[in-house]
Amino acid sequence: MNEKTKTPRKPKVPRTPMPEQPPFVRARNFLEVTLGYTAELAALEASRCLQCKTPLCRKGCPVEIDIPGFIARLRAGDRDGAYRVLRQTNSLPAVCGRVCPQEVQCEGSCILGKKGEPVAIGRLERYVADSFAAENGCMQITGETTCALPREIRVACIGSGPSSLTVAGYLSALGVKVTVYEALHELGGVLIYGIPEFRLPKDVVRREVDAMRALDVEFKTNWVGGKTILVRELLDQGFDAVFIGVGAGLPRFMDIHGESLIGVYSANEYLTRVNLGRAYTFPEYDTPVTRGAHVAVFGGGNVAMDAARTALRLGAESVHIVYRRTKGEMPARREELEHALEEGVKLEILANPVRYNGDENRRLVSVTLERQKLGAPDASGRRSPEPTGETFDLPIDTAIIAIGTRPNPILLESTPELKLSKRGYIEVDPETGETSIPGVYAGGDIVTGAATVISAMGAGRRAARSIARKFIGEDAVR
Repeated sequence: MNEKTKTPRKPKVPRTPMPEQPPFVRARNFLEVTLGYTAELAALEASRCLQCKTPLCRKGCPVEIDIPGFIARLRAGDRDGAYRVLRQTNSLPAVCGRVCPQEVQCEGSCILGKKGEPVAIGRLERYVADSFAAENGCMQITGETTCALPREIRVACIGSGPSSLTVAGYLSALGVKVTVYEALHELGGVLIYGIPEFRLPKDVVRREVDAMRALDVEFKTNWVGGKTILVRELLDQGFDAVFIGVGAGLPRFMDIHGESLIGVYSANEYLTRVNLGRAYTFPEYDTPVTRGAHVAVFGGGNVAMDAARTALRLGAESVHIVYRRTKGEMPARREELEHALEEGVKLEILANPVRYNGDENRRLVSVTLERQKLGAPDASGRRSPEPTGETFDLPIDTAIIAIGTRPNPILLESTPELKLSKRGYIEVDPETGETSIPGVYAGGDIVTGAATVISAMGAGRRAARSIARKFIGEDAVR
């Protein structure tokens, strides 16, 4: 009761849960864990939005989605209108609704979250994208039934991950002719080879790509940037601009004894075999994969969670995530960590590997871990782990290293004109995404290092806007 007005306070409506597979069922299949909202659940959750005059949620979104706008249309029963609002700034809403860290971005800025639970913005975005019945590519990209008239402007994208797809989606909707060059045999970059099927179904990615094809985006697979095609060659061929979105897919290792033993993998190799090679369906697909009985994954981010949950689904008897800090300091999304624990993954915290141990056939049999304690904060603000000298052995037959990535040098070495940072990533103008080579832009992990899908998309959008402003004019920028 409000003491001044004596009127009852409006009761807080709890956040609408999303249906999902039970843990004991999903831990043994590769079907999507979360099942999505129904129309009724989406309407219920949309009704919680306060429609703030100053929407902090939008400021928290790297691609600046008009969040109150799309939710307002959904509340009014205009699902198609909600989709059009999403597509004004986001080329991959069905992807973002699944894998973006909304809890620290849009939802993390939601006013309702200050004293309760934020609006489930990501779940609503996924519902709108999944339920929108696109009849042609133009509608799926722009939400409209007509496409922009073709323009005499050509843009090439090297790589087909989230940053390049954002550039392609943005510019093709304006009538720009975009050609995307992908090194692998399938399109989507990390969305295809890195994120497991149970978290991001590949059909969702293909749907977005097919919609861009309908907008006359040309995709070329098996073209390796820096080998099959060079940046300078693309400019010489008459492309007005080139966007580099090749990611940073070279795995990092710890350089400790025994890393060359049979059974030690990088998360990149492990997940690529399973995801891109469909190894989880072997022998239907002829890509073999190690099905370890006792698996340890080293790292605390989303990639570590993906690898651990994948190993469990491949039949592992035990899966441990080994992390040198505490559970609360893991950089993984809370939802992914909670799902992993529900499914049976175990945590070995405040521990760091110092040696892998093998048998006479050089097969991995255990890892020696050293207990850690937390010291002073490091540059990231997290307390630095310090060794205690206490060690113990964990019996395992498979080790998966998920401690980050670094730039692949192939394209960088073939383009010496590109200015690089001290860490070896491409330097760009932070406002436009343009590199040291005029007309050449870059974005995503090849600029920032390993980051999120939505941050890569934000970089792609900045670059696409800059290209549109330069070659079409200010009126084209949206």
